[in-house]
Amino acid sequence: MANFDLEEQEQIDQLKHFWSQYGNLITWVLIAALGGYAAWNGWNWWQRSQAVKAAAIYDEIERAAQAKDTAKTEAALADIKDKFGRTTFAAQGGLLAAQSLFEAGKADSAKAALTWVADNASDEAYKALARLRLAGLAIDAKAYDEAIKLLQAPMPEAYAALAADRLGDALMAQGKGEEAKAQYQKAWDSMSARTEYRQLVQVKLASLGVQVADKAVASGAAQ
Repeated sequence: MANFDLEEQEQIDQLKHFWSQYGNLITWVLIAALGGYAAWNGWNWWQRSQAVKAAAIYDEIERAAQAKDTAKTEAALADIKDKFGRTTFAAQGGLLAAQSLFEAGKADSAKAALTWVADNASDEAYKALARLRLAGLAIDAKAYDEAIKLLQAPMPEAYAALAADRLGDALMAQGKGEEAKAQYQKAWDSMSARTEYRQLVQVKLASLGVQVADKAVASGAAQ
């Protein structure tokens, strides 16, 4: 029993010595780890809270757009941009508001909404969509150089074919048929044979003397 007590006391003394030497370090490591975990949970909670609040304002934009109330649409868009500008709901709201405002004849307001999405969206896909729509507005306004600049900016691969097609439209409007033809060809080559839009590009190519029907059949058979 005496030996056991001595061994136990020796272990206690070793533990005390170890703790006196490393106790503070261990405590700070634990505090940092627990603090990081708490911060992570807090960040997730904050993110969820932001998303819920942003979704509520997006619903306001949607209702205002359906009611064709441009004043409420613009007010709700300003609200979501100001409070939750980095959320996906803000980008979606900007695209929806732009469409509604354009249909209401407020092209400048629509352009402003799209420009904000193109500059501030956290998702590259939303930025690309905004640039494509801005380019369409620019072409409608005969601002072809502006459209070309927008369409020549880097695009996610999923939107490259649409950008090439729209770039072809801008070049055609400037009378640059050969350059437009090259862009239409690029768009057509990049689109799946199952994409209905590809047929429209094919019509544009045909109007410029390029027949791609045989290639289309071959591509469809290969896929």
